[in-house]
Amino acid sequence: MPKYLLIMRGTDESNAAMMADIDEMMATTRQFIEEMVKAGVLLAAEGLDDPGQGVVVDFSGEAPVVTDGPYGETKELFGGFFLVDVASKQEAVEWAKRVPAAPGSKIEVRRVPGSDEVPQVDE
Repeated sequence: MPKYLLIMRGTDESNAAMMADIDEMMATTRQFIEEMVKAGVLLAAEGLDDPGQGVVVDFSGEAPVVTDGPYGETKELFGGFFLVDVASKQEAVEWAKRVPAAPGSKIEVRRVPGSDEVPQVDE
């Protein structure tokens, strides 16, 4: 079965709304994860730390440049993911529609190609 990554993307506003009631959001998310486990589709799920705690490695120039935090003009940030093993993109979309998310958030659904789909380099 194909794998799909359900990528949680939020804005400053949607992230603030989620943090305002974090206990309820965490309880709802735990319940959602339990449903995915019972259905046998969940492979992994992780949330990410505050983007201000990360760094960006930029390969635009001759040498990589490391800067603190996310890109300055970023409107949406990757906040976490669910990796699911489902029969189709439509099934992945149905799970994505059920993700507990604050208003203004988005869930991006992307297929994860299998190792047999990665182009092989002849040596």
